[in-house]
Amino acid sequence: MQKTLKRYFPIFVVPTLIAFAFAFIIPFIEGVYLSFCKFTTVGNAHWVGLENYKAALTSQDFTYSFWVTAAFTVISVITVNVFAFCIALLLTRKLRGTNFFRTVFFLPNLIGGIVLGYTWQQMINAVLFKYGTTIVSQFKYGFVGLIILMNWQLIGYMMIIYIAGLQNIPTELIEAAEIDGATHMQTLFKVKIPMVMPSITICIFLTLSNSFKLFDQNLSLTAGAPLHKTEMLALNIYQTFYGKVGQEGVGQAKAVLFFIIVTAISVIQLYATRKKEVEQ
Repeated sequence: MQKTLKRYFPIFVVPTLIAFAFAFIIPFIEGVYLSFCKFTTVGNAHWVGLENYKAALTSQDFTYSFWVTAAFTVISVITVNVFAFCIALLLTRKLRGTNFFRTVFFLPNLIGGIVLGYTWQQMINAVLFKYGTTIVSQFKYGFVGLIILMNWQLIGYMMIIYIAGLQNIPTELIEAAEIDGATHMQTLFKVKIPMVMPSITICIFLTLSNSFKLFDQNLSLTAGAPLHKTEMLALNIYQTFYGKVGQEGVGQAKAVLFFIIVTAISVIQLYATRKKEVEQ
């Protein structure tokens, strides 16, 4: 079997690697190069060194978008995972209709971000119109709307992962805890949560990365209004690259910085939560 795998390994792997190189690796390397250039098209790029990065790091709108994105991410990670875990606990009990509710909660994850954004914009505005305002009239409405949308889309997906983790807990551990006189809360915090740490690691990683990279929903729900106050990092990069003539290099530099930020935060999160798994 090992000889067969070694023989046919290149046949199956090389085409995928070639496609991956052309679709991701080469454009990524070229994008990093362009972040050090001033250009309007790829063919007329000329080297300017760190000027683009200086402009990006001193840009007030980029800094503001970062803090808005960070606040949004912290709130979303907490709310999505808490609600998803609580729903998973309920749906792993022997209740009627659990499969139906699992399907219902998961369905929003199948809807595209643009569609979700416009749908929630209409629903939220329908409520706010009664008070003579809209979702884009004030920052607080747009910010809360983004959090609601993010929760509605991701809770069902995270719920499925938590359900899988809870169902893999050996029943012997739960029974042993009950025999020892542990309460439901003690069983939850001393047995269930430590045993589902791998699921928690995955869910936090997914919500963290998805929150930081949020673009479609931000564009369709608020488009950064009012006055770019709800403009998150991905949308800010898009607006810089495509909305400001001569700022393509700055937009590319912002994209590289964005990649570094998301990668660094994700690696730190994975290290911290996986370390907790080992300790358990």
